[in-house]
Amino acid sequence: MSGAGPAGWFLLQLLRDPVCCALLAAAGVLLGLCWLRGHPRSRPRLPPGPRPWPLVGNFGFALLPGPLRKKWLSGARGGQGDSRPPAPHLLLTGLAKVYGSIFSLFVGSRPMIVLSDFEAVREALVGQAEVFSDRPSVPIVAMLTKKKGIVFAPYGPVWRQQRKFSHSTLRHFGLGKHSLEPKIIEELKYVKEEMLRHGKNPFNPFSIISNAVSNVICSMAFGRRFDYEDIEFKTMLRFMSRALEISVNGLLLLVNICPWLYYLPFGPFRELRQIEFDITAFLKKIIAQHRDTLDRENPRDFIDMYLLQVEEAKKRNSESSFSEDYLFFIIGDLFIAGTDTTTNTLLWCLLYMSLHPEVQEKVHAEIEVVIGCDRVPSLTDKTHMPFTEATIMEVQRMTVVVPLSVPRMASETAVLRGYIIPKGSLIVPNLWSVHRDPSIWERPDDFQPTRFLDENGQLIKKETFIPFGIGKRVCMGEQLAKMELFLMFVNLMQTFTFVYPGNARKPAMEGRFGLTLAPFPFNIIALKK
Repeated sequence: MSGAGPAGWFLLQLLRDPVCCALLAAAGVLLGLCWLRGHPRSRPRLPPGPRPWPLVGNFGFALLPGPLRKKWLSGARGGQGDSRPPAPHLLLTGLAKVYGSIFSLFVGSRPMIVLSDFEAVREALVGQAEVFSDRPSVPIVAMLTKKKGIVFAPYGPVWRQQRKFSHSTLRHFGLGKHSLEPKIIEELKYVKEEMLRHGKNPFNPFSIISNAVSNVICSMAFGRRFDYEDIEFKTMLRFMSRALEISVNGLLLLVNICPWLYYLPFGPFRELRQIEFDITAFLKKIIAQHRDTLDRENPRDFIDMYLLQVEEAKKRNSESSFSEDYLFFIIGDLFIAGTDTTTNTLLWCLLYMSLHPEVQEKVHAEIEVVIGCDRVPSLTDKTHMPFTEATIMEVQRMTVVVPLSVPRMASETAVLRGYIIPKGSLIVPNLWSVHRDPSIWERPDDFQPTRFLDENGQLIKKETFIPFGIGKRVCMGEQLAKMELFLMFVNLMQTFTFVYPGNARKPAMEGRFGLTLAPFPFNIIALKK
């Protein structure tokens, strides 16, 4: 039994205990009776979908023996016979071809409604925004966020208050303004220095890009940037990326059915708890340093402004949601969400440019005409560079960095396209499917920046292009991300020609699925122009 692994050992200990065996047997009988009486799929007018298993719902396929799981997945792919487990966004896109643009799955006994085309997403998130703007109480998310912050907090007065303050404060420190340009351009000096060190040798750009993007948000939130060789900073960025990857994959998904699994002392459960502990210590140390050095007349950054807001609320003795505890979770959101999404989009940009040299040549040509070789790029150049902007947009369409958005929850029972959506249902907008919809995008799997240009070469704004989501929970950092993407991409393309190593295997372009979609590790050559 030594090859069974920790999970097998754990199950064996349970089976050796007569009390546990009796409880398991009783649970089996109870589940059988419930199954004989019917299952949630029988509820009237619920969107169609595959039949759920008892207790685990449709996530039971992960527990199937290998041959049966391959058969199930093959059916989800429409009989193509591919036995490789698809990433969740690809699996859900395949299921939409079988069950339609709105279908349902079950997480345990809880309905999960998947929206797979633009009209369904818009009708729910915009047309019925008050109903579909809440966040679900998912056990693993609740354990990590305590239902606080901006990204995962429940929809309501506290969320609106915190988001309004956060957005206005970030704008004070440059969000969406030209005053932030110098910080982004300054950071790019370090990026180019790091890339030039490699000469004509291939290198992995992940850490360089991640450091730069993170330092932009750190300058606004923490009032400082970190050196690229700072061990603690590099470790936090690595932990952050790893946590986003493992928290929505494999065994950790079972925590949402049996929350006590989170505390198991082995495997990904232990790894995620350790990452949570280390990131918490890192961020709380920064908040404590700010509290000890706070100059009330000259706030330096977001943390200072928030601490002043906490003090003001205490003076008024008012019921306020502002506290150092809540600040910690907002800072976590800014640090993680403000780094990972833009980092991955820029990495995808570099990868696509190296694999499509003909597109890269056109971007170089436009930069040469509009900016030249010596002048520093500016946001004012954006309107004069439609092909470059279309190229960035096409990378975003192809790779939708948050492919399943962040799940919503129906705060009350609603009707959507004739189907009943029960109160408490999970709502999953499949943004990957929206951006690969052949009824909207001609040859959607092809990389074609010109799809965003009209016959005169001018940029076309498409309402179906929604990489940042739509509705009341649209990404708060959209303006910052667009600034960073344009300035960083153009600056790098002005300086380098990116080449994919000729002897290297092309990475799988479906990407690594976590909460965000990252490219698989790749090396690249940056040739000085």
